[in-house]
Amino acid sequence: MGEGRDTFEQVASLSQGQNPNDFSLQKHTMDFLGEGTFGKVAKCTNLSTNKEVAIKIIKNGFNKTAEEEIRALTEISKLDAHKYSLVKFVEWFHYNSHVCIVFEMLDQSLFDFMKDRSSLPLFLHEIRAIAWQLLISLKGLKSINLVHCDIKLDNIMLVNQVSEPFRVKLIDFGLASKTTDIQTGTRLQNICFRAPEVILGLPLDERLDMWTVGYVLALLYTGFYILPRDSEFNIIRAMTKIKEVEQLIDLLKRMLEVDPNKRISPNDALRHPFFDLEKKTPKISKPQEPAAVEVQQQPQANEVPSVPQGPAANPQETSTASRKRTNSDRQSQDAENSLRFPPTFTNVLVNM
Repeated sequence: MGEGRDTFEQVASLSQGQNPNDFSLQKHTMDFLGEGTFGKVAKCTNLSTNKEVAIKIIKNGFNKTAEEEIRALTEISKLDAHKYSLVKFVEWFHYNSHVCIVFEMLDQSLFDFMKDRSSLPLFLHEIRAIAWQLLISLKGLKSINLVHCDIKLDNIMLVNQVSEPFRVKLIDFGLASKTTDIQTGTRLQNICFRAPEVILGLPLDERLDMWTVGYVLALLYTGFYILPRDSEFNIIRAMTKIKEVEQLIDLLKRMLEVDPNKRISPNDALRHPFFDLEKKTPKISKPQEPAAVEVQQQPQANEVPSVPQGPAANPQETSTASRKRTNSDRQSQDAENSLRFPPTFTNVLVNM
């Protein structure tokens, strides 16, 4: 493994031939795999040994970021990469003014994997395997007081899906930071996976990684992003609705009870807290344009006194007339829709 050096000036000498064993001086073939914010990733094959590695070639202007990543990787090297499901760091060097970081060669990211299968949700045993490995990764990082800060589908790699199905490793430590170095109010994480404490500007620590792992697992289970991705306002707004989702899940589990003797009755179902939340939770209203056709209120049928009255329907939802929607209205509706379940939800509900 390459030695951890304090400055890149010491590494620059390697490309000038002062170290004949340096990676940059050996004969290799290179194929580009992809490009990110900070650089490009290439698959490199040593022509003499036929061994493949991945090289992250940092773009000019991001040397400071590269230096921080190498420091994090040096810390991670204290851990067993295989045991803790972390990418193995090989070495780093300068080549043609670019910082290059060498890693073990892995398969494809979970992002590409889900894309190739049209975001079809994974089976529970597959999610369980991934969850276990990622939690082991978090345990290892916590032991060295390191926070990844950028966990997402792109940064979780399958090792070899053919020979080791759903064996994964955590990659890309470009934004990793020591727990004690994370300042309150720092903007971290991709907005799709951003923890609420980051959005709200609260004190931060390694627990923000746990949020993102949980979100990733939910995505693998449902096949879609369960929260909006357009703005932090809509993300927080949708989070306030999670209690309703929990109550719905509880109601469905009671309705789908296998034992008929334990199955919920209509009377008890009507009294379930899921129907109370609509009355207890204040609504966030926004100015609405008048409907093209006024909806006439339906006369109420005589109710049996012992049966609780259900939550009032929103006229906007019951109207069949078309109406104009502003962009903010659409975003608000998207926030509501983001908590709907996929068609496969009821198929796996009984396994929860």
